[in-house]
Amino acid sequence: MGSHPHTPSLPTPTTPAGQEGLAALLARPDRAVIALDFDGTLADIVPDPEQARAHPGTVEALAALAPRVASIAVITGRPAGVAVRYGGFAGVAGLDHLVVLGHYGAERWEAVSGTVRAPAPHPGVAAVRAELPGMLDRFDSWRGTWIEEKGQALAVHTRRAENPQAAFEALRGPLGELAARHGLIVEPGRLVLELRPSGMDKGVALTEYVRETGAGSVLYAGDDLGDLAAYAAVEKLRTEGPHGTPGLLICSGEAEVPELAARADLLLPGPEAVVGFLSALAQRL
Repeated sequence: MGSHPHTPSLPTPTTPAGQEGLAALLARPDRAVIALDFDGTLADIVPDPEQARAHPGTVEALAALAPRVASIAVITGRPAGVAVRYGGFAGVAGLDHLVVLGHYGAERWEAVSGTVRAPAPHPGVAAVRAELPGMLDRFDSWRGTWIEEKGQALAVHTRRAENPQAAFEALRGPLGELAARHGLIVEPGRLVLELRPSGMDKGVALTEYVRETGAGSVLYAGDDLGDLAAYAAVEKLRTEGPHGTPGLLICSGEAEVPELAARADLLLPGPEAVVGFLSALAQRL
């Protein structure tokens, strides 16, 4: 594809595997799956997650890119419907190839139908919902923490506590015990502890989706510990079969989660840069 004078240049991945992933995507975009986390990747992290919205330009970039690739999948721990609403993804021309895999893939919204498919909630979530407020009251560090209702899961945020990191550390063990008692697990993130059923994670969701679409390459962008499972899935896909599935791993936010940054092929400073990359990619294609 010849360079166009107005085509913005794409940053070069720093690893051979990432360079191979990008080259495969550019060579056969019609077989590429672009998979993206939502919070911290397409939306800036904000003190109140209910105020999170897709970064300006996100929908335009995705609508420009979607017709040129096999599929765009937003993979998030949020309920699918919430991510669709906060992302502004519904009813957008050009976004027919978009799916939102919510609750780590347990829920699915497809732009082409505009509907969400979701399983019945795990009974442990209701039990934890009833016990959680009383449990938080017994801790000095609960002030400023708050519970986010996610339907299939619950999340305890410590971002607004007097000492957010201390509150996070103090609650991690007790919340782990509470979750285990009701058959749930705790997923730690950036000053958030999520109590949810095990068995679904972003890696499982991504692997199943790549297989379902028969993708020839995959790009994944994320920013937090919950994205490590998706990173591992891409690393595994690269090695499977006679030739593997080339993949490109992007880390949004260079210093926030060192474990993620260390495994990324390309570091971008945050959602604005991720959206800029997706726009540049759409123009290249």
